[in-house]
Amino acid sequence: MAGSNKSRFVKPVLFLLVIGALGFGIYQGVGLALNSQSAGPERKHSLTHIVQRRPLTLSLKDQGTLESTENNEIICQVRGANIITSVVGNGTYVKKGDVLLTLDSLFIDEQISERSKYAHWSRSGAEHWRTTVKSRELAVAEYLEGRYVTELLQKELELIVKESDLLAFNEFLTFNVRQFEKGYVSADEVDLWRRRIDIHKVDLDVMSNDLSILKEHTKKSEMARLEGELKVAKAQFEASDERAEADASRRDRALEEKEFCTVLAPRDGLVIHPRAASWKWAPDIVEGGTVYKEQVLLLMPNLAKMQVKLGVVEAMIKNINVGMGVIVTLPGRTPIEAEVSEVADIARPPIIGSGDVVRYDVIVALPTLKNLKPGTSAKIEIMINHVDEVLTVPLAATIEIEDNIYCWVETEMGVEQRLLKTKPGDDVSLIVESGVRLGEKVIMNPLIYTEAPKVESEIEEKEPSETSVLGMAGA
Repeated sequence: MAGSNKSRFVKPVLFLLVIGALGFGIYQGVGLALNSQSAGPERKHSLTHIVQRRPLTLSLKDQGTLESTENNEIICQVRGANIITSVVGNGTYVKKGDVLLTLDSLFIDEQISERSKYAHWSRSGAEHWRTTVKSRELAVAEYLEGRYVTELLQKELELIVKESDLLAFNEFLTFNVRQFEKGYVSADEVDLWRRRIDIHKVDLDVMSNDLSILKEHTKKSEMARLEGELKVAKAQFEASDERAEADASRRDRALEEKEFCTVLAPRDGLVIHPRAASWKWAPDIVEGGTVYKEQVLLLMPNLAKMQVKLGVVEAMIKNINVGMGVIVTLPGRTPIEAEVSEVADIARPPIIGSGDVVRYDVIVALPTLKNLKPGTSAKIEIMINHVDEVLTVPLAATIEIEDNIYCWVETEMGVEQRLLKTKPGDDVSLIVESGVRLGEKVIMNPLIYTEAPKVESEIEEKEPSETSVLGMAGA
């Protein structure tokens, strides 16, 4: 009886124990399953991509600026620093002769006044010396053809008269000597004529000497004096004339620059403000701004000949060649086909604040299109190359660690980290040379596997069996 009661008691207890054990087991199983899903990285991914071969178009996408291939540059022709007093707005359509820009001319007006005064004074001085030169030239001619000739003739005439008198005195002396011999005249009378002859001889010698001095010395001395005065007058005139010409030139240049202070449109067309390159300093073309001689003030582009300029980074410039096809997308327009027309050999100086980024100018020539405006941004896609059936992986499935490219592959044994050897692809893919095989599944959210990556020291081709196993799927 007692045994029977004990049996009736034990059976319900055993049943409860079995039920409890089963419940605990189910609880533990669920917990382990949940922990397994959250603990292992192999359970974290939700998206994979099958590695496949496909055609690939290699291209460079960038952004450039629309500009004209022919720009009529309007240059500042006024010396020094000049303040802009007015300027037409950027993108204004103008007619030939319209005022485009004006510069402050107050300083130039002062220069005109000052230079005009100096030019007047200098010219007056030059004219004075011009008259003096004429006077000195006349003095030379007057002496050679007047005073000298007159003086020479006078002295020659006096000499002739003296010589005639001497001949006459000699005849009188001879006559008196005969008369003295006959006793008609005294010896004193004969001596008197002899003294007269001696005096005439002395006078004759003096007059002959004066004549020689006149011819040999006086003429040369006077000519040297007159010609010296003439040379001085000519030098003074030349100096004064040059100074007058210089002052007049400065005045005329100031007058010309005053005209340059008002810039007129050389033709009908669009006017744009020059945009200084970001690596160069240049003042803005605005009212109140300061500009300098030879600076480009405004541009009038030829809208029938347009191009796009873009800066390509140094790493890509070696892939760009003249003649490559380009797809250009302008705002509000359907994409158009164009080609690369120019690739710069020399890089732009690095932009301040951009680090060491080096860019090269690439020009894309556009076909003739209507209603294009310089300065408009343009999306550029340069078609570098097209390859058929290459093995690719998405960029989103790769991570760069210490200059190496890695991806994670889902295998039957778990998730493996792979070191890839790649080449540039398109915007969304890389060309794979080694590291994965056709048909393998790469993880599209690889960042969850980068907490403690296995980093290889060098790039080499590895088989999936040689890669590290990070987890076991379904373990």
